[in-house]
Amino acid sequence: MEKPASHLPSAIRAVLFDAYGTLFDVYSVGLAAEQLFPGHGQALSVLWRDKQIEYTGLVTTSNSGAHYQPFWDLTRAGLRYACKRLALDLTTEREEKLMNQYRHLSAFPENLEVLQALKARGIVTGILSNGDPAMLNVAVKSAGLEGLLDHLLSVDGIRKYKTHPDAYALGPQATGLEARQIAFVSCNSWDALAATWYGYQTLWVNRYQLPFEELGTPPVYTGSTLRDVLSLPGLGTPA
Repeated sequence: MEKPASHLPSAIRAVLFDAYGTLFDVYSVGLAAEQLFPGHGQALSVLWRDKQIEYTGLVTTSNSGAHYQPFWDLTRAGLRYACKRLALDLTTEREEKLMNQYRHLSAFPENLEVLQALKARGIVTGILSNGDPAMLNVAVKSAGLEGLLDHLLSVDGIRKYKTHPDAYALGPQATGLEARQIAFVSCNSWDALAATWYGYQTLWVNRYQLPFEELGTPPVYTGSTLRDVLSLPGLGTPA
């Protein structure tokens, strides 16, 4: 795990995870997409994800959020756009199959191990996600992570998506901790960057060996799997 040499860590009392892309593999829908649209599964899953995130920014910043829609609706809209862009025939049946697949995304294999270890150390755990509450509840249950997360924090209540500062403020509000006492973990570089700007101790999990955003601020820490959470300086030790 990499970290800036100048960083002086504070004690970490809580760890909050991004959900989509971090705990749950958003590109796992590519398998179902490939079955429905042979030769286009990967391209569809990538474009679908990109458009979904683009829409969260649009509805958050345009007219002070007057065009907000729940994440589930933006996910559907992103799918429809991606299929039109790729000239794929998205029938109602195919749409529902893919949306149902998104509801039950594959979880990364180390999730359970990491969350159990954090609980053993007495660390508060949670999800801080763009996903709406129903989506998160189904995803957590489907992945067998029930009972391992103290908080399921959704931006739906404030109607502002990450990277708005109000979205990241949900963590301190829910835990009663300062941002510097919380590790925020994300595989999405844009998310890790904004959370760093907000003041979290960030861990960017660079699963795909990509460059970080070129905006002048690195994440506090960089790792390659969620297991790197357990090596963060200042994290509690097992009881």
